[in-house]
Amino acid sequence: MKPLKQLPILRLPFRAMEELSKGMHSIIKMISNRKNNEFPILRLPFLAIEEIFKAMDPIEIINFSMISKRTRTVAKLMRFYSKYLVHLYVRKFTLQIRLYGTKEMVSCTYIMTSDKKMNGKSEEKEQNGCIERNVYNYSKNPLKNWKQLSTHVLDIFKKQTINFLAMQMDAFVDHISIINFLKTNEISVNDCYLFQLELNNVDKNVAYLLNNITIKDNLKTYLHINEYFFDGKIPKNLKGLYITDSRWIGYERLLEIDSKNVILENDEISNKEWNLFLKKWIAMETNVNLEYLQLSRKELETFRALVLYDIPHEVVDGGVKRLLKT
Repeated sequence: MKPLKQLPILRLPFRAMEELSKGMHSIIKMISNRKNNEFPILRLPFLAIEEIFKAMDPIEIINFSMISKRTRTVAKLMRFYSKYLVHLYVRKFTLQIRLYGTKEMVSCTYIMTSDKKMNGKSEEKEQNGCIERNVYNYSKNPLKNWKQLSTHVLDIFKKQTINFLAMQMDAFVDHISIINFLKTNEISVNDCYLFQLELNNVDKNVAYLLNNITIKDNLKTYLHINEYFFDGKIPKNLKGLYITDSRWIGYERLLEIDSKNVILENDEISNKEWNLFLKKWIAMETNVNLEYLQLSRKELETFRALVLYDIPHEVVDGGVKRLLKT
């Protein structure tokens, strides 16, 4: 199909030319009428409306969709929303909904806050060539409004899966309510990032999240889990699993991990158990999807002597750079 500027109008049928002329006349008339500083977007042809939407950032699209039922309907008809990424953040003082544009060069964030002074404040900054726009909304009940706006955003942008969920598990919010909100609306997560700032007990909320939310790709945890009573289930068929404090990952849980890439830090699995695990893995008796395993706090010579002593392996010189082209 030729671009609009190359469209041979004079070769169109007469009625088509007539309709096109009427449309151009109405658009010119609307643009020329600036007395009230208004532009009746909804009277434009759909393709023209879509082009206007493409020039809007996500926050402008959301604000437009909230004007009326009709604007919401029009906003939902747009066909180019697949380029947007949706991120949800739950932190100590703020709840955020962030949308990333093409190639993540522009991000637009709604920030729910209980600070009246921040209401309506907007800011824009540039970092590493990326533009970040933030809009603050005051609410007496930030969590309720955050869930309502999240539902609206996911509906407008036709998303059933959010690209990224970051949750501070010791923040003063109702984590169970948030998890139930995601579960009830059948919202899955591609990448999940869980952290805490204090040494509080977060086991119950973390276990409830892992047992009720579908995590598809990557799970990263920066948590202090009670190794004896934690009953959370690690998601299956992950691309990546990264656990900074993996003392709660014992030998039995290790065998249950179903991820292509695994990074475990500070584990307390015995040398005998690591030896048995590696033999099972090599023989493809367990963890058949595992392609990459990284452990921390392991003294190499000791690990070789106590774990790898009867397992064929190759010692790679860390100073040698190897390139493999596939």
